[in-house]
Amino acid sequence: MALSSWRRAAFIGLAGTALLGAGAPQDFAQREGLNLNSFVRQGPVSAHIVLRSGDKPRLIVAFPAGNSGVGLWFDTLAQGANWTMAAPARPVTMPDAKGRPLHGVTFDIAIKAPRLVARQAVLSSIRVLRDYQALGTAPAAVLTAPKAQGDTIAWGRDRLDGAPGYRLAVRVVGGRIDGQAITAGADGTIRLAITALTGETPLTPVSGPDLLDAQANADPAARRALTFLSYREKYLAGSWRFDTYFGRDTLMSVRLLMPALQPAAVETGIRSVLERLSPQGQVAHEEDIGEFAILDHRKTDGTSSDAPVYDYKMIDSDFMLAPVAQAWLLDDPRGKSRAAAFLADRDAGAALMRNIRYIVGQAEPFAKAPTTSNLIALHPGVPVGEWRDSNDGLGGGRIPYDVNAILVPAALEAAERLNASGLLKPYLKGDDAALLARLATIATVWRDKAPAMFDATIPSAEAKQAITAYAAKAGVPASPALRAIGSTPVRFRALSLDAEGRAIPIQNSDEGFALLFGHPSAAELDGTAQLFTRPFPAGLRTGAGLLVANPAFASPALQEKFGANAYHGTVIWSWQQALAAAGLARQLERTDLPAATRRSLAIAQSCLWDGIEATRSVQSSELWSWRYAGGRYRVEAFGASGGDADESNAAQLWSTVYLALKRPAAIPGAACPAA
Repeated sequence: MALSSWRRAAFIGLAGTALLGAGAPQDFAQREGLNLNSFVRQGPVSAHIVLRSGDKPRLIVAFPAGNSGVGLWFDTLAQGANWTMAAPARPVTMPDAKGRPLHGVTFDIAIKAPRLVARQAVLSSIRVLRDYQALGTAPAAVLTAPKAQGDTIAWGRDRLDGAPGYRLAVRVVGGRIDGQAITAGADGTIRLAITALTGETPLTPVSGPDLLDAQANADPAARRALTFLSYREKYLAGSWRFDTYFGRDTLMSVRLLMPALQPAAVETGIRSVLERLSPQGQVAHEEDIGEFAILDHRKTDGTSSDAPVYDYKMIDSDFMLAPVAQAWLLDDPRGKSRAAAFLADRDAGAALMRNIRYIVGQAEPFAKAPTTSNLIALHPGVPVGEWRDSNDGLGGGRIPYDVNAILVPAALEAAERLNASGLLKPYLKGDDAALLARLATIATVWRDKAPAMFDATIPSAEAKQAITAYAAKAGVPASPALRAIGSTPVRFRALSLDAEGRAIPIQNSDEGFALLFGHPSAAELDGTAQLFTRPFPAGLRTGAGLLVANPAFASPALQEKFGANAYHGTVIWSWQQALAAAGLARQLERTDLPAATRRSLAIAQSCLWDGIEATRSVQSSELWSWRYAGGRYRVEAFGASGGDADESNAAQLWSTVYLALKRPAAIPGAACPAA
């Protein structure tokens, strides 16, 4: 079957995935930029095949089991070539040399290239493969030499602790082998049969009515992606690069998907976070499991233990847990009916109380003395700490806007409500009662004092100069943006503050958190509506979606770090659009807003959904970029350019949240204005 026919058949066959039971077979494929992605999940096998085309061909097979994978990188080609895959991969289970089961896939691929030279194979944790892709290096202990026999080149080894390991076999079915080089056949095409296996313990898949309820949208692409990422033990953050638990991704995805998830599926996400809290109550960001955990232990304690190692460097996730718990345990009738039982199970209530103690301890210094020096900053010596976790994501700032102005007060207010409900009472000890009694006062100080510390105001004349100059640099028209601001100053909340408390004047999409978790004033909502509605580079609106950053008013040096090839630059993250959509819907449910503010929000909502609907084809991806050509914005796969900072995951957990979002009915007089 040709690839296009297979994709069409897979799409049609999986459109009804929600009707299938847990563990139902799943396979689908999608192209994104230079990557051909193929997903298989059946029985003990879950695998994501990534074939990278172009002049630097590569193949990776990622397994959720143990966050493991195998990859093969080839030497650079004189001319780029494309991989093709004629049929879905087939799940297989094979014994290793000691008779232990290895689970994986076998599949056939082809590439029209005169010669491929295998440069390096890496069989290990996805974390190791991810680092090799970015840095070109891998620990010597995990590297293994190839063995060529007949028409096959193979790599295989046990895990570093002697447990069942990994195998990659490349059999040439069209062409011939010469050492580690593969030469094309007479037709100029190389055809390969690949077998990729892991010995890591499989996860328990969840799908169909065990995952989604009847309220979920009939969105085949999102259903396929979410199903591949969903297991009884946890959710995966994204594939291929993040095939395991991430705290922030889990919390935000569960919160946004909550109306469409089954109760047990909601609780899987919240429980996975509670189970990984630090002794102090911090939320784990990423987990090192499988062979990556072994590598960690070899460095730190000299053992080959595979006990998980958790990363607690993120500061935003700590303040997301209480608001998400509140949304389920208090605000959702299904969760409210199960709240006491959920908290009593597996020490969940004690863990939640541990997190509340932690966030109150973090918040109290500012409540006593509300100065920028008492705001929540990144951990010392760590360059990242919230969702914009690339080294340049905060523009060199140390004090993030979203954490301090939105998430801290939201967490304190959620803790106050949870305490008032009586749900926490069985888990109190020591001076907890006195600590909880201070919540309202602490939350009020943060809500009233912190946001204004991030205010940025650009006078009209200066703003026009900045917009004109940056539009020329970015290759987009300036006139729509100039018309949008008129003669008024441009006001927005800065992305972050530097270590001295100075604002980093970059517009950002993090107002979506305020819309979903906060209760902004009418004036603040008017400002957010302008930010979302004004055309880039006066605001964040483009024909390719809502940008997560706009550096037009920042220094030229910062502008260079926030381009369309930067991971958190002038790019579109799918879940940030969803966050804004859910937040706008929540604010429009309020009855205390002036009519003018409601109209501004409705227009912003219309503009946002226009962008969402224009980019449905990439909606389940992690992020995308754009180019401006022919008078309009065109979507570009992030990572397709050699200048991009990284590549996007084809399946991203928090990009599936549109399953719980529907475009609201149009409000008369609130259509999005032409740019």
